[in-house]
Amino acid sequence: MDFEQQRNRLIDDKLRVLGIRDESVLRAMRSVPREEFVPAELRKSAYDNTPLQIGSGQTISQPLIVAYMAEALELAPQDRVLEIGTGSGYAAAVLSHLAKEVFTIERLPGLAETARERLARLGYGNVHVRHTDGTRGWPEKAPFDAIVVAAGGSKVPAAFLEQLAPGGRLVIPIGEQSESQQLVRVVRRGENVDYEELGAVRFVPLISGTDERVTDGDR
Repeated sequence: MDFEQQRNRLIDDKLRVLGIRDESVLRAMRSVPREEFVPAELRKSAYDNTPLQIGSGQTISQPLIVAYMAEALELAPQDRVLEIGTGSGYAAAVLSHLAKEVFTIERLPGLAETARERLARLGYGNVHVRHTDGTRGWPEKAPFDAIVVAAGGSKVPAAFLEQLAPGGRLVIPIGEQSESQQLVRVVRRGENVDYEELGAVRFVPLISGTDERVTDGDR
């Protein structure tokens, strides 16, 4: 199966057509082998523009959403990014091509460890994986130029705003129910923040807490 050909077709025939315009984001999407981030039995569907199950009741987001959120972050090469919700590590890999460093948090220990091993094996040395409660952010590494959240809640957790650098961008789904979420971009401007709705989305809930000991990918 020619995954590279499928990847190029996805980018040129779907992502561009559906509105992704940032060439750096398209290059990043073209550089990451999505087939490496899905279960073996789903590799044949890796370049369908759909979410796919990755175990533990979680999914890998559809490529369009990954690209759209990355584009909304407006990343520069020197930026440091915090991602909440590592999943299989696919979005973190995409972000690693756009930013200097990516710090990604996963609350499920099995997914965190698998993502850490996968990202290391594939050579994403500027991605750091941590297993902990994502709603607390990663204060030791703050401030961040950008924060992206792959789970939805009724409001923006205070920790995210506190850890966002001046001029920083936060992209997060907001809504009481997954059926009524809006993707929101928050921009810090001094002591104030601006909110902009980007469109309707559906994400799993942003859950506080973890039953496992914190483990850090920088060990």
